[in-house]
Amino acid sequence: MFNLIPLLIIFPLIGLVINLFWGKQFGEKGVGAIASGAAGLSFVIAVLQLVGLINNSFESVTVPLADWIVIDKLNIPWAFQIDTLSVTMMLVVTGVGTLIHIYAIGYMHGDVRHNGDPARFPRFFVYLNLFLAAMLILVTGNNYLMMFVGWEGVGLCSYLLIGFWFEKGENNVGNARAGRKAFVVNRIGDWAMLLAMFLIFVTFGSLTFNEVFHQAEEMSALNSPVIVAITLLLLVGAAGKSAQVPLYVWLPDAMAGPTPVSALIHAATMVTAGIYMITRSHVLFFHAPISQNAVALVGAITALFAATIAVGQFDIKKVLAYSTISQLGFMVAAIGMGAYVAGMFHLITHAFFKALLFLSAGSVIHAMEHGEHARHEPAEAHGHSAHNQPSAISNQQSSDPQDMRNMGGLWTKLPITKWVYLIGALALAGIFPFAGFWSKDEILLDASKHNPLIYLLLTIAAFFTAFYMGRQILMIFFGQPRTEAAKHAAESPRVMTYPLIALAVLSVLGGALNLPTIFGMHLPGGHALTEWLGHTLGEVEAGELDLIVAGISTVLALGALALSYAIYRNKPATAEERDPLQALGPLFIALNRKWWVDEFYDFILLRPYNWLAQFTANVIDWRFWHDWFHDQVIGGLFNIFARGLAQGVDLGGVDLIISGLPAAISRGIASSFRRLQTGYVRNYALGVFVGVVGVLGYFLLTGLR
Repeated sequence: MFNLIPLLIIFPLIGLVINLFWGKQFGEKGVGAIASGAAGLSFVIAVLQLVGLINNSFESVTVPLADWIVIDKLNIPWAFQIDTLSVTMMLVVTGVGTLIHIYAIGYMHGDVRHNGDPARFPRFFVYLNLFLAAMLILVTGNNYLMMFVGWEGVGLCSYLLIGFWFEKGENNVGNARAGRKAFVVNRIGDWAMLLAMFLIFVTFGSLTFNEVFHQAEEMSALNSPVIVAITLLLLVGAAGKSAQVPLYVWLPDAMAGPTPVSALIHAATMVTAGIYMITRSHVLFFHAPISQNAVALVGAITALFAATIAVGQFDIKKVLAYSTISQLGFMVAAIGMGAYVAGMFHLITHAFFKALLFLSAGSVIHAMEHGEHARHEPAEAHGHSAHNQPSAISNQQSSDPQDMRNMGGLWTKLPITKWVYLIGALALAGIFPFAGFWSKDEILLDASKHNPLIYLLLTIAAFFTAFYMGRQILMIFFGQPRTEAAKHAAESPRVMTYPLIALAVLSVLGGALNLPTIFGMHLPGGHALTEWLGHTLGEVEAGELDLIVAGISTVLALGALALSYAIYRNKPATAEERDPLQALGPLFIALNRKWWVDEFYDFILLRPYNWLAQFTANVIDWRFWHDWFHDQVIGGLFNIFARGLAQGVDLGGVDLIISGLPAAISRGIASSFRRLQTGYVRNYALGVFVGVVGVLGYFLLTGLR
């Protein structure tokens, strides 16, 4: 079974190649089936790796494919690392990824028409398959360089997918700028990742995980400067990919991509890369407690900071985006405290309920867009064209289908989406017995034991999480429809709702993957994930349910939901009515404006960069280099040199030698001959006579001899 591992990546690559060259011939259903089938086959291979590990007594296996880079001491193979950690990531990426692929068939059918370019449908699934393949390279490599190939691959795919509708957005370039922002911000993290890899190779002479970790384990000293440097650089790399302070700013703008992209980035692929990378490097972080504390603090600050911003957003996907940043903060804080199983547990459950929430949000957006189009259907039904009969759309400005203020009353319109969205929200809020309750409380329990400050920050963040999810549910589904689009909204097709139902089931039952000991009882299947990951991460302490920690988090979550209900149960009544939280004045403005972090970065980074770029282009490049140095210095010297050659060398030398002397000789000879050419016949006759006499005289003299 282990020898099948290359197929894990080959299947998505085959899918994208088929759709790239022949996708337009297959139609939308064929393209979707090929892409989803490729993802599904990869999931089957991941399951077989799981079975193989069980049959192999959970011993890790390295499957070499080919020698890749061999230069002196640098020997890096293209090889696959199959252990419980990598297989966990394989299952999450391919399992959730397959459901997102299936959902995208229905979503993109409407999206490409809504955006006016149905021919772009196959391209989307080409990118989606490529994204899946890149993430699988990242999590299966047995060395840092192979991981980095996948690391860069998901960065490229995020750029392509975030800017999929590159000609849309603010000023028709907003989406393109969002993709560029993600790409540039991630380059900062990638730069740190490269430096860390250079240090790893210089220190250990290898980039292969097993060799590096074996040598690191032999180091007795903690907080070695080189290990601290390596791990802090890895933290910066993780902050870029997993959207942590201060490099989180790209992730909210990633909402510019189609909703399936948001789900894939936020749930199953790109943002989990940093969590996986630090967990994979746990041996290095164990020898750098300073770095571990930094990781935990960065995660906790990110969790709280992003949660506060989510409270003040109106865009349905922006709320979930900042929620993702916050939940990633929980995971980073956990692995920073050494609670790697808790962090990975939350990564898995979060993949379930955040994919569910994003895809459910896509279903809501799809319903709103359907409602917007349905407003002019009666005119068409009576035989009037849109050009002859003014429609409601032409007389009333279209509403933003992602703005929660334009929704309301969708509880009766979306019979499936409403329930799955509610399940996802309760799981994210950490309400018993949903999956989020078990994974988030395991992190809070570890924090309460090891770091009171981290525990406090995460507990407050959990309160805000429940509040903004309650606010979102109430604004979307309850009250009266606030726009015509909401009044005419309709449920999404089954190809979209079936994956939602599957993810909802996982969001309910996902906590069973790692149930704690309860009142001293070891439940069937309890600590399954702890034992599973323990084969890779070493001996891990099994958790036990702490009623105080669980009770506090549950009471706070329920209190936050109750508070959101008290504030939003009947408000806002119309799309124009102020949000109740706007009564907070400057505080709400700060939350809505995201604490002005983007403006701050714009002021200290973008404006100076743009000024420097303009200065370099206009002053240094154009005025100095082009106008002065190029035209005056280089051009002037060239002209002087050219005139010297033309007048001194060419005219004064070459022309004198070539044209002067031969010409003078020719003129002298010509002058001599010109004296003989008098033009008189008598002179010519005399000449002939003299010649004849001379010849005859010559013959006579010769004959006499």
